[in-house]
Amino acid sequence: MSIPGAQMVHVALGARAYDIHVGAGLLAQTGGLIGPLLRRNRVAIVTDGNVAARHAPALLAALDSAGISHSLRIVPAGEGSKNFQELQALLDWMLTEKVERGDLLLAFGGGVIGDLAGFAASVLRRGVDFAQIPTTLLAQVDSSVGGKTGINSPHGKNLIGAFHQPRIVIADVGLLDTLPARELLAGYAEVVKYGLIGDAGFFGWLEGAGVAIRDGDQAARIRAVMTSCAAKAALVVQDELESGPRALLNLGHTFGHALEAETGYGVRLLHGEGVSIGMCLAFELAAKLGLAPGQDAQRVTGHLGAMGMPVRISDIAGGKLNPDHLLAHMAQDKKVAAGKINFVLPRRIGECFITGEVDINAVRQVLQTSAG
Repeated sequence: MSIPGAQMVHVALGARAYDIHVGAGLLAQTGGLIGPLLRRNRVAIVTDGNVAARHAPALLAALDSAGISHSLRIVPAGEGSKNFQELQALLDWMLTEKVERGDLLLAFGGGVIGDLAGFAASVLRRGVDFAQIPTTLLAQVDSSVGGKTGINSPHGKNLIGAFHQPRIVIADVGLLDTLPARELLAGYAEVVKYGLIGDAGFFGWLEGAGVAIRDGDQAARIRAVMTSCAAKAALVVQDELESGPRALLNLGHTFGHALEAETGYGVRLLHGEGVSIGMCLAFELAAKLGLAPGQDAQRVTGHLGAMGMPVRISDIAGGKLNPDHLLAHMAQDKKVAAGKINFVLPRRIGECFITGEVDINAVRQVLQTSAG
């Protein structure tokens, strides 16, 4: 189904192919968009308390108007819900609701909901279908696309999970209007990432359009989401299971995940804020090693800082972080291979590469400088 005014990115994965629909007002069209995917006219919905309060009535009305029955599960908002307890409770609820293999689970929320619901869908009855209706900028441009699902462990972030592609992604940029400013900026870090890893022109556009995206310009937001999704889709099609070039999407994440782990996966540091600092650290490390121009590091830090993003470890409130603790977290990252920490590092804005050959002392020095 095509929606007037909406744009679409196709993720060409053969039997697992799906479309990403991007536009304003798409939530009201949910019934028509998911209808062709349903074996029977019912869906199960997973969301969190914040999204339920703001947007559940509109989603339920859209489903009612299409004659689709529904049941709703609300989990606590926040990264803390990505755990075994919430996973088990969600699976028990889905079984109680008699969700079958041919049914569709709707993940209605940000990255936490998408990761948790997607993982539950991947293991229930050895795999049921799910759809992503992302409500945050971060989820719309990144976590809802590509099929990475999972939960956290005390050992690290997203260490338990599965690849399970959605059947459809419905990205309504109108939902971003109710997003708290801090959450929107956290998602903006992932938008910037796409320019840094493979599209210097897009990063240049963001330097001029970032304020418009932040302040609510729908056309700018649609372009940002579309460009980001197209870039991610291209990498996912090349490398669905992240054994090669898709790992470029982890720019800033090795540092960022360590920062999240050390700060307890809570409101002290949002995921996108960790990525913002992590990307700055990656550029600073590359400059220190002579791999990338120092002026590129300054340009990245300057833009993110001007947008109101944290760019240094010392920008994280609540006390100084220990670089050695951060290194210990990095050693547990899921991207570690043969005992070596893999980094995504830039050669310049718009070109990055993956390496496990990085002097840990240089990493420690960059961390110490950033921590202040």
